[in-house]
Amino acid sequence: MEVTGDFEGMSEEEQLAVATSLSNHFGTDIHLLDENSGRVVATRERVGLPRRRSMDGVEPATEREREVLADIEEILQGGPERGHRKIAEIGKRFVRDRIDQMFDELLFEDGTFAEYDSEENLAADAMITGAGLIDGRKLFFAANDFTVKAGTIASQSIEKLVRIQEHAIEAKAPILYLIDSAGGRIDTQADNYANRYIGGRQFYNQCLMSGRVPQIAVMYGPNFAGTAYQPVFADYLIMVRDISTMAIASPRMVEMVTGSEVSKEELGGPELHARHSGSVDIIAADEDDAYRTVHRLLGYLPQNYRDTPPRVTARPPSESPASTDTVIPDEPNAPYEIQDLIHHLVDDGSLLELKPEFAPEMVTALARIDGRSVGILANQPAVKSGAIYPASSEKAAGFVWQCDALNIPLLYLCDSPGYMVGKQVERDGVLQKGRKLVYATSCATVPKISVLLRKAYGAATYAMAGPAFGTDSVLALPSTEIAVMGPEAAVNAIYANKLAEIDDPEERARRERELREEYREDIDIRKLASSMVVDELVPPRDLRAELANRFEMYADKEKQHPGRKHGAMLF
Repeated sequence: MEVTGDFEGMSEEEQLAVATSLSNHFGTDIHLLDENSGRVVATRERVGLPRRRSMDGVEPATEREREVLADIEEILQGGPERGHRKIAEIGKRFVRDRIDQMFDELLFEDGTFAEYDSEENLAADAMITGAGLIDGRKLFFAANDFTVKAGTIASQSIEKLVRIQEHAIEAKAPILYLIDSAGGRIDTQADNYANRYIGGRQFYNQCLMSGRVPQIAVMYGPNFAGTAYQPVFADYLIMVRDISTMAIASPRMVEMVTGSEVSKEELGGPELHARHSGSVDIIAADEDDAYRTVHRLLGYLPQNYRDTPPRVTARPPSESPASTDTVIPDEPNAPYEIQDLIHHLVDDGSLLELKPEFAPEMVTALARIDGRSVGILANQPAVKSGAIYPASSEKAAGFVWQCDALNIPLLYLCDSPGYMVGKQVERDGVLQKGRKLVYATSCATVPKISVLLRKAYGAATYAMAGPAFGTDSVLALPSTEIAVMGPEAAVNAIYANKLAEIDDPEERARRERELREEYREDIDIRKLASSMVVDELVPPRDLRAELANRFEMYADKEKQHPGRKHGAMLF
């Protein structure tokens, strides 16, 4: 491919860097032509391995090279024919086709000859590991081959996985897990289950990688026991609808232990994990959707904890910022969809919601504002009035913790009556779990902006990064009310006895309305802004621009906390 531009003003190193970047991105040879002189100033031939190493028509130089190429060609075919028939019946792709689709270019593969001398066909020991490029980004990967013993893992496959994880740790590059495994190979457990350097080492490595490099897992099949831990130790989990399941034990084991019959879907299907356990971030409709989702998700993430997320060309929002205020009802308790407001603030097409079906009263999403990646944490007034429950607090806390680890700035959108009260939420640990969001918010050192949209009652002001929590900017819209509780609850708490003494119902109702209005005057946002409770009272039409400018200014901020080993509130 020839690319024309004004290149002669660059140094040779810069010209080569441009050619290399374009070659990696487009997967082809690149020739840079200077638009003024017309001469080729730099050339970069495509590097990397062919999509499949094989006998490609080029005559090998020696007989021994011919033999090893033939061996590789056979291994690349995967497991026995019955394994291929099985994935065809299920409607799944062969793992190497899956890898070819996922990566723009493969850079290398490790352990192709694992279990080569086995009496059975254990091609690559059911595990393919290596590195490749996705949209010019370098990633390591590990992928199960379901055609080999249903993708079960044994000593060599675990060894390969552990080694590629260590490479990811040391090279500070993301890792992608393409998971399609029925679990551990029981008949070989003596070789790998409790070994110091194999066994659980893969999970140990995942713990060390957490917060160092992004870990993305995609699940393509049934995953029980050991291989079910791998996806939940990743940062982001994508499950493919209809073909993926995840549980600590198989239905057969559950029946043996408990006597209860249960299907794979009931035990650990995507819908269960999306709505009830909160273990899955995104459900992909099929393998093509999973491929697109990985590429999209990766675009919000940095290479490692020292890097910043890639910034892209800004796009205007899908809804005009000028009409932002029309989304928020005048009535403080009226419901509305928070996504409708978000679409006035973020770049068009950039909103990627995570765990949308789990604890939906709290929205957690990645998006872009002026081309910059941001993590959005928002109360959802359309669900349970946006109250914060134990599950939504944990969901939000984990999201904040994750964004902070990967240098993704945080935007809080607060419209909540506070933490939910009652017998059931106390049993569910609303205090113990509720503290986690406050803790994560307090510890986060990335840029943090909190926008108070309407209700900021009770501890919601704390959980949603209010003024006391190291927040860089606390902004308010004209519809904001900041208070310990809403007017109705406050009047009832303070004046219930006095109101009860008024015999005339009409007089009692009139006096109650007066008290509410007096209370509302005390919590009026203009009055609070005059006392600098918030940093700025912002016209809603200006909110997107205000956010873009503030995130730009805070991009290089430094925040330090008092020294310690680590906090003691785990998520």
